[in-house]
Amino acid sequence: MSSQKTQPQVRKRRVFYIPGYDPIPPRRYRELYRRESRSQAAISGYEIEVIGKTDGGAYGWRVLSHQDGVSVETEIEVLVWADIVKDSMARSILATYFQMVQTAWIYISTGTLWRLMQLRKGPVIAALYPVGMLLAQLALALLVGWGVAVGLSTLMWWWSVLPAAVAVYALMRRFRAIDNRLFAYYLMHDYAHSARLKGAYSPELTTRLDQFSDQILQALGSDVDEVLVVGHSSGAHLGVTALAEVLRRQGKIGGPALSFLSLGQVVPMVSFLPKARALRTDLQYLSGSEGLTWVDVSAPGDGCAFALCDPVAVSGVSRPGKRWPLVLSAAFTQTLSPKRWKKLRWRFFRLHFQYLCAFDRPNGYDYFKITAGPQTLSKRFENRTPSRSRIERTISKHTTVAA
Repeated sequence: MSSQKTQPQVRKRRVFYIPGYDPIPPRRYRELYRRESRSQAAISGYEIEVIGKTDGGAYGWRVLSHQDGVSVETEIEVLVWADIVKDSMARSILATYFQMVQTAWIYISTGTLWRLMQLRKGPVIAALYPVGMLLAQLALALLVGWGVAVGLSTLMWWWSVLPAAVAVYALMRRFRAIDNRLFAYYLMHDYAHSARLKGAYSPELTTRLDQFSDQILQALGSDVDEVLVVGHSSGAHLGVTALAEVLRRQGKIGGPALSFLSLGQVVPMVSFLPKARALRTDLQYLSGSEGLTWVDVSAPGDGCAFALCDPVAVSGVSRPGKRWPLVLSAAFTQTLSPKRWKKLRWRFFRLHFQYLCAFDRPNGYDYFKITAGPQTLSKRFENRTPSRSRIERTISKHTTVAA
């Protein structure tokens, strides 16, 4: 086990951002960071500038910031797995409905759905939404097809089945085409990707996580003051596994501070599944490590996250000596003005990304101070106590870890 050196100030930082289940190109995250950091700097009174990366290689950007009298240079890199996401979404309409049945059966038959319902209702409703929406689309398409068949039956007899089938197919294709507004197929692919191996990582994702660990280890050997890993949504549990491997492999003493910030995590959707032993092992290992600082931030207003649910504790893998994570609330109702909260309250997917955006009433949580400011994650939150509303009791039925 390696120990961290204590940094009085951060002047150089490496940040690795792990997105959630998202097929969008990495440059979208750079533009989001550019736009929102500018807004937050204007609100909070510091200077920040996003500039292009000059050394080629993996996708990322540089940030120059002057905060609290200190100039800080940060290099941010996106750890990309969007290609794996895209491959998992390349399913026909019929295959997606098969996924729906298979995924629902896995969550119900393993007892996982019932356990998840004992946590937060929001993400469970979000998980049931694509099932309901896909069934509604199918029902409407069949109703239209039946109407066409009945309308043409007096003219075409049983041949009316053919135009009816064409109508059903055309309407189903139309629903698929507008899924960028309905999100039914997208969410179904998301949950199916996690559930298809009952929580186990696929070989291609395991290989990618090993590559993430390699990149983080390489950064820990550089001259920066802090290496910060940010995992958002599904990226949170990927960050857990990548960092657990880093700590197992890291042999040197000292080096940059290693920090982990998990945002809007959905860890129980995977860790509660019966074959998620590797993830539960990594959760347990990371939670007791002295080699990093882990802060978990969520908000009850985020209906797509398991807000304030300690991912280690609810997964049933806490053990004596547990140190992490420090569970904190972004408290959207307090950190967003009433006007802005009213505007965003029912935009569920937008709220799920709020952790990466500007707050007009920041209070303790500022993404751009964390990623580009002069304090390590440990120093910034050293006096913070965990949220009193956090859930720490064991909920998962499946708690076994790898031998």
